[in-house]
Amino acid sequence: MNHRPPAKQLRGFKMTKYAIKEEQHDQVLQVFMETAQTYRRLSTAHRRTSIVDEFVKDQRMGVVAVNSLLHQKALDIKQQNVNWASYKQMHMITQDDYQFLTSYEQATNAEARTKLLSTEQARQQCAKTLCSLVANISKDQTVQYLLILIDDMLEESPDRVDLFRDYTRKHKESVYAPFLDLLGRQDGFIANMAARIIAKIACNGRLRMEDPDLSKYLIWLRNQLKLPNNEYVQSAARCLQMMLRIDDYRKPFDAVNGINTIVEVLRVGQLNFQMQYQCTFCLWVLAFNGPLCARMSQMNIVPVLADLLTQSQKEKVTRIVLATLRNFLEKPEEPSIVRENSINMIQCKVLKNLVNLQQNPREDPDVAEDITYLVEKLQILEQDMSSFDEYVNEIKTGRLEWSPVHSSEKFWRENAEKLNEKNYELLKMLISLLESEDPLIVTVAAHDLGEYVRHYPRGKQVIEKLNGKHRVMQLLSHGDPNVRYEALLCSRSSWSTTGSISADRLRTNSKTSRKEPAEVNSPSTQSVLIEPKI
Repeated sequence: MNHRPPAKQLRGFKMTKYAIKEEQHDQVLQVFMETAQTYRRLSTAHRRTSIVDEFVKDQRMGVVAVNSLLHQKALDIKQQNVNWASYKQMHMITQDDYQFLTSYEQATNAEARTKLLSTEQARQQCAKTLCSLVANISKDQTVQYLLILIDDMLEESPDRVDLFRDYTRKHKESVYAPFLDLLGRQDGFIANMAARIIAKIACNGRLRMEDPDLSKYLIWLRNQLKLPNNEYVQSAARCLQMMLRIDDYRKPFDAVNGINTIVEVLRVGQLNFQMQYQCTFCLWVLAFNGPLCARMSQMNIVPVLADLLTQSQKEKVTRIVLATLRNFLEKPEEPSIVRENSINMIQCKVLKNLVNLQQNPREDPDVAEDITYLVEKLQILEQDMSSFDEYVNEIKTGRLEWSPVHSSEKFWRENAEKLNEKNYELLKMLISLLESEDPLIVTVAAHDLGEYVRHYPRGKQVIEKLNGKHRVMQLLSHGDPNVRYEALLCSRSSWSTTGSISADRLRTNSKTSRKEPAEVNSPSTQSVLIEPKI
């Protein structure tokens, strides 16, 4: 499909006052393709036509879909005409303001509106009137109406952002100021329509948004993602999708802790599939920046994406997750980061899921290509993975489980001392996992600390120095019997000097204990497991 129809084909489609006619949807789709130039260049370069189509489809739905909250409220507001004559009589607007507003409202099609704005004087008056009214009128209903008018104006012709830029630059004002001020309004419709307009101005035209306006806006969008019960959260996410298509805005978004916020929302939020798609889309475009992708690799994103891939019931979510995973193998410049990401994917069972996905024929060539690429890369690495690579990845992802390495004497003899590397980086991570809310992770972490002390001569002193002893002793009163058992084994290995039973003898029963944790609480067992002396 050719996504670059001649410009003359994109002009003159008619709109009712309140909605786009069904038979004109394809033309509207073409307009979105024509205006989203930066995004299209990015996506075409990486052969992601299906994601382009999905993004544009969502953009179109933001205008015409009956289930769009912002759109539905806009339709209702448009039916409530503003009495501009009364504003003029009360000297709240000038005669020039009144004449422009009434003339623009009477222009019933795109051609008429374009003709109205064809002179420099009309363009200046348009910007002056709309910027002034948005900044100075306080009545919610009127501000809502004005924002819809501006949004429709920019939607119809994105190059009209220069109309506002030229006017504000001439008067040494920020083009964003009137709209940024509205982000703090209590009315959610006003705040989110203002955010939508800001995104359009920032993403179109000759100039890019800069600080302090940029940081203020990105912080607002970030906060909207984690706002409880935010009925406009999809609108905020759509603004982020638009902004992050542009590389100039990616590092500033990371600078306000935006990437971590998206990851946390995906990790803990009960999101519908549309929000899963939108948030992952943001990660996908962010990962096109090589240095930023390398930084993202340290944010534990792969496990979140792996969970999404496992749980996904929608093709669009699967598609964007696969594309993002591929970026994590293609975009980092350092081979060590690519290797770490690959190991992470294998550890999180991405390869297993990909093999399952391969069993079903895929109509989307992008999905099929990404699956093939990822499977080939991960299978090559899997053959070269060491047991220590696997273990390191367990620690770094925080996903400890009873894999074979934990109970292997050979593994601990060969690798215990490696936990000391980089100023005890892995050991510190292991100790921090003792505070996990998952009993299995805590159990395995306590076990591994005991093995470290048993196989590294100075292990006891190192654990005490890193405050591991205190944390292990706290686990002796943990609510989970397996946690208590491994904590007891660890404490006997590390700090017990006497007792009625040796740590080695306790350890011989550890596998049984994991299978039948209730035995730890039995009277006969309690009589044997004497409190260690510290």
